[in-house]
Amino acid sequence: MYSVEIDGISLEIETAEGIFSPRAADSGTLAMLAETEILPTDRVLDLGCGSGIVGIYCARKIGAERVAMCDISPEAVEISRKNAARNGVGGVEVFQSDGLSGLPDGKFTLILSNPPYHTDFSVAKRFISESFSRLETGGRLVMVTKRLDWYKNRLCAVFGGARVDERGGYFVFTAQKRERKPTAKPKRKLSKKLERKYKGKGK
Repeated sequence: MYSVEIDGISLEIETAEGIFSPRAADSGTLAMLAETEILPTDRVLDLGCGSGIVGIYCARKIGAERVAMCDISPEAVEISRKNAARNGVGGVEVFQSDGLSGLPDGKFTLILSNPPYHTDFSVAKRFISESFSRLETGGRLVMVTKRLDWYKNRLCAVFGGARVDERGGYFVFTAQKRERKPTAKPKRKLSKKLERKYKGKGK
C-alpha cells in the first residue's frame, strides 16, 4: 500500500508483487499525468491499468461514469476494483482484456497507457493500432516510455503525427486521431471516340 497526491488529489493504492507498480507510484505514470489535460467531457480508458492509479485518478477528477480500465491480468483487475472502491470511485468499470479486444463496443476520447516497454514492441504495437480504432475523431492516445525513436515512428505511422514531451527522463507521447480527408477521385479519361464527338460539337 502506498499514498500519493497528484494535482491535489490524494490516493491510497494497494499493490502486490507482479502487478505494476508494486511499491510506489511509477515515475513515468506521474510524468504522463502531469503532461495530460483531462477534460470534464472526456471518456477515458486506462489501458494496461496495473493497480489502477491512472484510471482512479481520472475518475476522481471527472467522475467514475466517464472512465474505464482494463488489464490482461485477473489479479490486476481485482486489485484495481478494490482500489477504486477504496478511493471512492467504485463505479469505475474494470475489464480483463488482452489489449482492447475484450472491451465492449464504444469509443473513447482519451486513452492513457504506460506500456511494458522493457519487452519487445509487440504489445505496444497492438496498443497503438487498437487505440486508433477505438478513439473518436479528435481523440487522443497518450503513452509514456523511456524509448523515443520506435514509439515516435510508430505513432506517426498510425496517427500521422505525435507530440513528444520529455519529463524526468521519460518521453510522453500524445497522438490525436485526425479526420481523414477524402482522397480526390482521379478524373476519368474520355475514350477517343467520345473525345472526337465532343470536339466536333465545339466547332
